[in-house]
Amino acid sequence: MLKTIQNAFKIPDLRKKLIYIFMMLVVIRFGSQLPIPGVDPSFIRNFFEQHEGDAFNFFNAMTGGSFTNMSIFALSITPYITSSIIIQLLTIAIPKLEEMQKEGEDGRKKIIEYTRYLTVALALIQSTAMSIGFGSSGLLINFNEQTGLGKAGLIIVAVSTMTAGSALLMWIGERITQNGVGNGISIVLLFNIISSLPEDVNMLYTVFISGRIVAFQVTYALIIIAVVVAVVVFVIVLQDAERRIPVQYSKKMQGRRMVGGQSTHIPLKVNTAGVIPVIFASSIMSFPVIIAQFLQVDYSSIGGKIIMMLNSSAWFNPSQPLYSIGLVIYIALIIVFAYFYTSITFNPLEVANNMKKQGGFIPGIRPGKPTSDYLNNLLNYLVFIGAVGLTIVCIIPIMVSGLFNVGNLSFGGTSLIIIVSVTLETLKAIESQMLVRNYKGFLND
Repeated sequence: MLKTIQNAFKIPDLRKKLIYIFMMLVVIRFGSQLPIPGVDPSFIRNFFEQHEGDAFNFFNAMTGGSFTNMSIFALSITPYITSSIIIQLLTIAIPKLEEMQKEGEDGRKKIIEYTRYLTVALALIQSTAMSIGFGSSGLLINFNEQTGLGKAGLIIVAVSTMTAGSALLMWIGERITQNGVGNGISIVLLFNIISSLPEDVNMLYTVFISGRIVAFQVTYALIIIAVVVAVVVFVIVLQDAERRIPVQYSKKMQGRRMVGGQSTHIPLKVNTAGVIPVIFASSIMSFPVIIAQFLQVDYSSIGGKIIMMLNSSAWFNPSQPLYSIGLVIYIALIIVFAYFYTSITFNPLEVANNMKKQGGFIPGIRPGKPTSDYLNNLLNYLVFIGAVGLTIVCIIPIMVSGLFNVGNLSFGGTSLIIIVSVTLETLKAIESQMLVRNYKGFLND
């Protein structure tokens, strides 16, 4: 990794792109410290301290702490990520969008344009709901003392600032994609998550190392490092693992010569859905918890205890083992969404038909429906393995937090998967650009 970056800095063009990315990230961190006018940041900090949960921690990590600081980037790029997922799902449901996706570059530009509009709309809705819902509770300074246009003015300023901040981050991500290396939105998200790591390291140090004798400090430090390294290696294997399906194309007569006959393969990734199943599962699990907290539900009642089962902060608590039943629901949701998302992004019947039209076949499998059934069965097997892997990565931080009462760790399994996957993709993009320049140099010589 370090060697790749060092070699990249030796190439003037790549060096300019990496410096451009760095300068944009500096702008992001600077904006993360600029508070929204008329907003009390301590209100959101107190809210996060009182309400624990995997979804809250992940959202805070995605914003790089900007949400708890109530900065101009408080919403971060979460509206863009949400809109991208929505557009991707609508592409399957709406034939017109599906046709756009197949139109090539022009269709892709139109879909990106729709994603931008939806991003601004979602940011507007989220910021408005937050400003109105929390304004009277203390989010907006002197909100209850204002009347008429005074209240409206405070809300308009907060909504405009948060919406503009989210749109600016989207623009920065697109500029990084255009003028830098790799996917800009992913790099912004990666940088936000990494910026939250020092707080997590400090929390682990306080719980496991601080105040203990040297022997215990060294032992705990080695255990923590070993667990982190093991999980990172596991995530790397999970992200890169794939099953290659051999495909043979038959020869055919074209003019006076035979063409075709080459062998290739279809790469089926084990973790085909990425982190999407975890995000969906965490969102669904946290939604009843958030509603219950707003309604101030009594957690000693039967309904309150059921709600606590859905809160990941209550799992693996030795004093309350009953609440860990919610973990079973969480695992089931991850597996269900892994199958659901894979089913809308990979169509075995379409792949089989395209292979048949081009004269391709899987050795030992007849073209057409048998090929489709073979791919479908194999895909179901791979999706289950990937979902189990995702579950293991996500449960480890929750288990550590529950058993040892660590507290809110923003550096969870979802964050770790994003860090590893984006880092690997960015390094591959750098290496590919270095390879292209080496080819250019060879051809120029």
